[in-house]
Amino acid sequence: MVLIKEYCVVLPVLVEEYQVGQLYSVAEASKNETGGRRRRDITHTKYAILSPEVCEDACPRGSVVFHEKAWNTYPYLENVRDLDEQMWQTAEVVPIDIENKEVVPGDYKPEEDPALFHSANTGRGPLSPEWKNELKTDCPYMCAYKLVTVKFRWWGLQTKVENFIHRQEKRIFTSFHRQLFCWIDKWVGLTMEDLRQMEEETQKELEEMRQKVCGQHKLES
Repeated sequence: MVLIKEYCVVLPVLVEEYQVGQLYSVAEASKNETGGRRRRDITHTKYAILSPEVCEDACPRGSVVFHEKAWNTYPYLENVRDLDEQMWQTAEVVPIDIENKEVVPGDYKPEEDPALFHSANTGRGPLSPEWKNELKTDCPYMCAYKLVTVKFRWWGLQTKVENFIHRQEKRIFTSFHRQLFCWIDKWVGLTMEDLRQMEEETQKELEEMRQKVCGQHKLES
């Protein structure tokens, strides 16, 4: 068995803007990740997290790593996993509201709060609790769909760990899209050439960081 959820995130941006904002935000967020390989169509990211309560006895703290493999099919709604009708019927739809302040305390930053942020370049924001019902006719909006399939094969722990991982996925999607909107003045108007250059610079920075960390570990050993 697997646990499937589709996360739906409504954003006050154009679909074309989302492509730029997503690439910019991914590059920025990559600087804080533990590791990963990125292409525009496929992403393989490793997240190191504290051991969940359900497997503390079996896993030392900090030893739990989950692998996220994402297929970017923008702007097409493509079923890359060939999810059949029976499996789709088991999927749970989870809406995410970027205005909602119910985020993990450690993730909250006032400058990344859509309820406080106002875009000088686009005039969008701040978002009220009823922002989706108050959209002006000239304000764009779209919905990003994130289909997540979680597999954890460990008898006795499968359900609890799969639920734990989905909670982490929701946390990641929530924080990422709050940042994407609040960073709009940094990425709106960027070209694909600008983004390619930024990706190359980010990759270079990450590689330098990894080499530095590896060098420190060698000295310590």
